[in-house]
Amino acid sequence: MASTTPDWLEIGAPTLDRPFGLKLWPLFSRGYQAVMGYKPEQFRFTPDQTPMSTMQETTVALCLYYAIIFGGREFMKDRPPMKLNGLFKIHNFYLTAISGILLGLFLEQLIPTLVRNGVFYAICDYNGGWTPQLVVLYYLNYLTKFLELLDTVFLFLKKKPLTFLHTYHHGATALLCYTQLLGNTAVSWVPITLNLTVHVVMYWYYFQSARGVKIWWKKYITMLQIIQFVIDLGFVYF
Repeated sequence: MASTTPDWLEIGAPTLDRPFGLKLWPLFSRGYQAVMGYKPEQFRFTPDQTPMSTMQETTVALCLYYAIIFGGREFMKDRPPMKLNGLFKIHNFYLTAISGILLGLFLEQLIPTLVRNGVFYAICDYNGGWTPQLVVLYYLNYLTKFLELLDTVFLFLKKKPLTFLHTYHHGATALLCYTQLLGNTAVSWVPITLNLTVHVVMYWYYFQSARGVKIWWKKYITMLQIIQFVIDLGFVYF
């Protein structure tokens, strides 16, 4: 009897090419094509044509970010903190979901390459770390960096301190993702997948905390972030 399962819904036992049992890319491709009108593999990051693909656009966006957060902090100085718990939960939930989906798609692409060809090939060879599938994921990850800037907006509206590390990290990460796209940097997947892993855990923690849930593993988030930075530095100097 012929299978009635749609060809875009590939389910089976986990394999090297289908590490999660469910093939994620056909699902993503179907959704992407419905929105964009073309397959994700056909995406090309083209400066001056792709949205947010020029240094001018990125610089203007980041300058606006810093103007808004520091101007907003001054605006809120003599005002009571806003109670934005509902919006804060929504913000952290969708960033958890986006980070998790992107991480799953990245891992599905990378695991077969790493197992068959090794880490060196995946970080140094154009065909290892800069495939059409990975490029569209790099770009989508880059766009999420601008969504994450809302983290700081919540901070100043709730009259929380704006630390240098927080504000610098958000701006620098967006700029780094842009320059990696511009430079066709094959090693990009290393900091990106590590960052996505941290973000899945971190934003889920923020979401649960906003719901009033006590999280016993809070202290391990900082440890995970430190491990991420150490591994990133190791690959950079490698």
